[in-house]
Amino acid sequence: MTLTTTAVLVPLLPFLGAAAGLLLGRSAPGFVRPLAVLPTLAAAALAIVVAVEQGGGPATDVATRLTPTGSIPIDLALHIDGFAALIAVVVGVVATCVQIYSTGYLRDDPRYPSYAALVSLFTSAMLLVVYTGDLMVLLVGWEIMGICSYFLVGHYWETEAARAASLKAFLVTKLGDVPFLFGIFALAADTGTFRITGILGSVARDGLDHPTLIALLLLAGVAGKSAQFPLHTWLPDAMAGPTPVSALIHAATMVAAGVYVVARLLPVFAASAAAMVVLAVMAAITMVGSGLAALAQDDIKRVLAYSTVGQLGYMTGALAVGDRGAAVFHLLSHGAFKALLFLGAGVIIHAAGTNSLAAMSRMSGLARRVPDAFWTMTVALLALAAIPPFAGFFSKEAVLGAAEHATTGAEHGIPGAAGWTVLISGLLTALLTAGYATRLWLLVFQGKGTEAPDHGPQPFVMNAMLWVLFIPSATLGLAAPFLPDWFDGRSLNPTLTTSVLGTGIALVGGLVTYATWRHTTALAARTPIGAVVVAPDAAPGLSEETAIATHAPVYGNIAGAADPADPGRLLLGPLHRHAAVGFHLDAVYTVLFVRPTRAAARLVAFLDREVVDTYVRGAGTAPRWLGAAVRRAQTGNVQTYLGALLAGSLVLAVAAVLVATGTGA
Repeated sequence: MTLTTTAVLVPLLPFLGAAAGLLLGRSAPGFVRPLAVLPTLAAAALAIVVAVEQGGGPATDVATRLTPTGSIPIDLALHIDGFAALIAVVVGVVATCVQIYSTGYLRDDPRYPSYAALVSLFTSAMLLVVYTGDLMVLLVGWEIMGICSYFLVGHYWETEAARAASLKAFLVTKLGDVPFLFGIFALAADTGTFRITGILGSVARDGLDHPTLIALLLLAGVAGKSAQFPLHTWLPDAMAGPTPVSALIHAATMVAAGVYVVARLLPVFAASAAAMVVLAVMAAITMVGSGLAALAQDDIKRVLAYSTVGQLGYMTGALAVGDRGAAVFHLLSHGAFKALLFLGAGVIIHAAGTNSLAAMSRMSGLARRVPDAFWTMTVALLALAAIPPFAGFFSKEAVLGAAEHATTGAEHGIPGAAGWTVLISGLLTALLTAGYATRLWLLVFQGKGTEAPDHGPQPFVMNAMLWVLFIPSATLGLAAPFLPDWFDGRSLNPTLTTSVLGTGIALVGGLVTYATWRHTTALAARTPIGAVVVAPDAAPGLSEETAIATHAPVYGNIAGAADPADPGRLLLGPLHRHAAVGFHLDAVYTVLFVRPTRAAARLVAFLDREVVDTYVRGAGTAPRWLGAAVRRAQTGNVQTYLGALLAGSLVLAVAAVLVATGTGA
């Protein structure tokens, strides 16, 4: 097969698997798991073949006219370069791991067939975004991902949290998609094409008439999809969905799409210095704010969710200083270790029966119960904290090195303010990242108290996928010297200054958190026995499947109790209660948008009911009254009819005489 044919099959196979899974899910349940795993596995294998054939060489562009529009044509185009080839591999591998993992995690879920089909469709849409060379086709994949996320996040629709989270994810991302659509139209009107290569060529040759406006419109959509400030609030709440869905959204799809689009269209953003500064400020606020929020979360998945927001901030920060190679490199490594962290969290939740870090910190022996999750997540957390020699160190230092380079003004067209903003916030975020990564590890694996409950052995496929993702999490950074050929030719090797500074700050963050934990644990040991009531039998008869599906806490109300051994409370001090609720951004949105929208909806309902419906009811009432009046006159008496006829004739005659007399006068 040619490279083009192979590339077409990569997004097509998961799509066909999704269609077949939806059609055969009820009639042939035995085919559901093969239809979920095999097409995605084949797509991942073909994506690797495409990457090998592309080899970091010149981009492959193939297009066919999709439909005549009368003005700007829409093409079914492929654009495969080093970026697209490598990101497609990550998407395919992570999606395959998620599908295989889900066969164990949701093995008794009655809605697994629709779940698996939606995951395949989600994967297909992301691969379409990665490979397409036309913005309108990209928009199709972009919107399909939004629809799939709505259904997948709301998989446990019986719970209020899942319903609210799915609706919130849909509305917030759509809020960004509206200006994103306008930005695409404005960009096409300015350049005369939807083709990405044509747009970049036009920008390089003639520039843009309204670069700042176009860049900011596109940036709104990116902020929504990639969960950047101020449209990031949907992502932590999306943890109400199944854990494998969280891994897929956070590691390889949806949130990665926004970063990929900015990387693909970076010259469009770079045409406006103001847009680059806005991008840098957005990245800085996202990084620091999410790091503080992660330190205050009690739900293990919400810690990882805020971690994703912060790591995406690193990627957008690299783009703000004009280095898309560093951004995509961090996207690749983050995809590996974040998928591992979420899937490992699923194993831990399976073993502990709760999402709560407070409950886990009161369990001893959890590391012995899940040795695979313990060792693999330890490495993944080290990669997240950017500790050498793991993948996160190399990719994060590439971002910091790019920011340092931009501060000197050596990067043409990039404001020095953007470089300083990204560098300072990136270093501060490195401190916070190491802090919450250490806190999570200590609370989960170094808990003290009652022995962790035994929910039976972990499914083999769940543990196996952890070790598959362990390999790139530990070793991907070693590929840094070879990746420039796949990107823009820039070196991705760590620079000495940022490496020493970043690693030193990370170590300080980890050690301070560890020392604080030792102190808080000692204080907690003095707590009177009656102050904390542990109720292992709070959920009698709770099966492991129910614990997974409902996330019901095995330890009853203990998960909601404040954990005196939590170092986050002491580290954040009075800031803790604000960070725990995301600095009240949801409350601000409620005041500014939710309440006015609901008030407007009530007003519209009132007008519809009391005004519009009044006219509708009147239109029916008037003929009914007229009919009643006419019905009373229909007596059946012929003499009455003749009398009425003569009286009417007389009235008409008199009227005619009066009219004639008036006309004659």
